[in-house]
Amino acid sequence: MPRSQRSPLLLAGLLATAGVAHFAVPRQFDAVVPRSLPGSPRTWTYASGVAELALAAGLALPRTRKPAALAAAAFFAGVFPANVKMAVDWRDRPAPQKALAIGRLPLQIPLVLWARGVAKNAEGRA
Repeated sequence: MPRSQRSPLLLAGLLATAGVAHFAVPRQFDAVVPRSLPGSPRTWTYASGVAELALAAGLALPRTRKPAALAAAAFFAGVFPANVKMAVDWRDRPAPQKALAIGRLPLQIPLVLWARGVAKNAEGRA
């Protein structure tokens, strides 16, 4: 399978795995929900898990791939505040945990670019 056909499926797999994790171990996700958001952190954890699963499904289907990829790019940008909160909250943790939290921040850039690339590639296939 060519890379251009694998890429959306790999991105779908990443999102599906993350979505399932939101339900399997919600407590770790609750902890990074910014407190400025209304409602309970658990509601946001489950909502983002559902969003990730829906994005994964959209990416897996060629017919919905482009809009799902654009939505995934927006989603990756939208969760950046949670990653910032995690980095701030973990600033006093042991070095490996602190490095993990800080390392997540620049990771959002390639995720956004990956999703945009999937959307662009899907244009020619629609």
